Amino acid sequence: MRYMMIVLLEFYPSWLALPREERRKHAGALQAHIQKYSEHVQVRFFDAEALPGKDYTDFVVCETEDMKQYHYMWEEIRDSEPYTKGYMKIKDVVMGMENAFQSYESEMLQMDK
Repeated sequence: MRYMMIVLLEFYPSWLALPREERRKHAGALQAHIQKYSEHVQVRFFDAEALPGKDYTDFVVCETEDMKQYHYMWEEIRDSEPYTKGYMKIKDVVMGMENAFQSYESEMLQMDK
């Protein structure tokens, strides 16, 4: 089954106070963590601060069929400096399963697709 998560993030003013070069360094390290899981988790980043959004500045769209790999990726991100130094926080996660009702009908009710 394919899962999609929309992870709402908030980057704090302390992040913006960093020189852009330092932010790029941290962003590169985050990308390296994400890249380790790219075989199992597809990730896309979106900046939302200049657009209407409540309690978040950015969001990340993640798709996977392997929730364990998704979880491990976020564990590494949560251990990274931008997170541990308080520059960012996960505000919320919206999660769904692609065509889950069809899987239920097929697997549990033995209905034809």
